[in-house]
Amino acid sequence: MDVEENEYDKARRVRMPDDEWEPFLAAAKVMHPDGRSPRGRVLREFVRWYLRRPGARLPERPPAGPWSESPKE
Repeated sequence: MDVEENEYDKARRVRMPDDEWEPFLAAAKVMHPDGRSPRGRVLREFVRWYLRRPGARLPERPPAGPWSESPKE
């Protein structure tokens, strides 16, 4: 099942540290350069896979990049 962007999706909140959330956006944009919400698209793909929905696949990961670095402490 292809993941479509839906302008009527209800906004959800996800708690995640900034040092993961911001790099996640950069990595998601590499995989999904078009669309209004690349992070949302990846999260929806993951949730469908996690729920074992028919035809769902684990999202493809981007190649290693600056987002792959451990956060500086």
